[in-house]
Amino acid sequence: MKESNKKIALIDDDAAVRDSTQWLLQSLGFQTVTFASAEEFLNSGDLQEVCCVISDVRMPGMSGLELQRVLIDRSVPTPMIFITAFVDDHIKRCTLAAGAFGFLPKPVAEGTLVSCIHSAIESRA
Repeated sequence: MKESNKKIALIDDDAAVRDSTQWLLQSLGFQTVTFASAEEFLNSGDLQEVCCVISDVRMPGMSGLELQRVLIDRSVPTPMIFITAFVDDHIKRCTLAAGAFGFLPKPVAEGTLVSCIHSAIESRA
């Protein structure tokens, strides 16, 4: 499957992070949909359409960790990658133990993010 056939959801309350990450992903050939909150994503109708979710950990309202729990509770197998400006080893362990494909510090290293995305997408193949 071509990258352009793979839709990635990007969830971050920081518009600058959303825009720059979306630009990066689109430059690599990925379709992206962006959301300012986890709640916006959950209510979007895109839940079943995405092959990977990239989410900030700390956001107003529902956190990325809470989003991960909701997706697990709903039996939605979409792989997740977390990005954060506040690296917390306990939260990192929790997200990875629950199946996340990455827990990456901001600013995110392009190669590391792309590697995590490919691992996440391949897990669904």
